[in-house]
Amino acid sequence: MIARVLIKPKEGILDPQGKAVERALPTLGVESVGDVRVGRMVELRYEDRAELESLCEKLLVNPLIEDYEIEAVE
Repeated sequence: MIARVLIKPKEGILDPQGKAVERALPTLGVESVGDVRVGRMVELRYEDRAELESLCEKLLVNPLIEDYEIEAVE
């Protein structure tokens, strides 16, 4: 199966990249968007969901400052 792992900073953790995007939006004429959070996405093929969860916690995500969500892709 193919999965997308969506990784983003935890609530309350400083997100300087998200703040930079948020500050740039008004200069582009966008006023209706706020609270921007920038993360990353990792797509991979897997066979064992438990092994994928372990991989996320041991390698892909810093559990102290990041949250993640696994999304199955058809």
